[in-house]
Amino acid sequence: MYIVLNGGGKVASALARTLTDKGHTVVVMERREEIADKLASELAGRNAIIILGDGCDADVLEEAGVARADVFVAVTGEDDDNLVSCQLALISFNVPRAISRVNNPKNLQIFTKLGIEAISSTMIISRMIEEEATIGDLHTLRTLRRGDLALVEIKLSEEEGMCPIVGKQIKDIKLPRQVKLVAVVNAESGDADIAMPDMILSCGDIVIALANPAQEHALQKVLKGE
Repeated sequence: MYIVLNGGGKVASALARTLTDKGHTVVVMERREEIADKLASELAGRNAIIILGDGCDADVLEEAGVARADVFVAVTGEDDDNLVSCQLALISFNVPRAISRVNNPKNLQIFTKLGIEAISSTMIISRMIEEEATIGDLHTLRTLRRGDLALVEIKLSEEEGMCPIVGKQIKDIKLPRQVKLVAVVNAESGDADIAMPDMILSCGDIVIALANPAQEHALQKVLKGE
């Protein structure tokens, strides 16, 4: 994934190392020249780009390629800066996902109300990004039991004839081992219902399943025909 960080302190340094170790491309914006230089030295040889500039400046965000970012993460020590940069990323650059470090717990509510995922731990930020990594259109919602199980969702094709399980009852779908369909979000009504054996799936439905991560590719093939 292409991930943009606002802030170049210790949190950003640790997060950038973790994410580049996992194969992601990371761009870090830092307005203090000495910190930016230090970060460039620490991340030398990694798939990381350091930009000297203020992450609350739209021109700097554009230079960082925020418009094509999969995730925007604000990790400065100032909640105001984190809030502004996340809002710019979401509203002006249509970034699909913004995560922010929140230094004052009293500010958590305002971040959440504005559609920003607000957290305070580097380790949690990294895990959140990783767990949202996708396999095609399959998204991991949460990893359970130390990674032995994952709650995943997949949206069925909206085109007629493009999905092999549309029109079938759940009981007639041959699922991989260690996979259980648990809920279905109806494409027309948006209502979520517990997946029952006689439920019939429709185009555009969102299926939520409990699966062993090793079976996610097999689940993708069954549900999407890919």
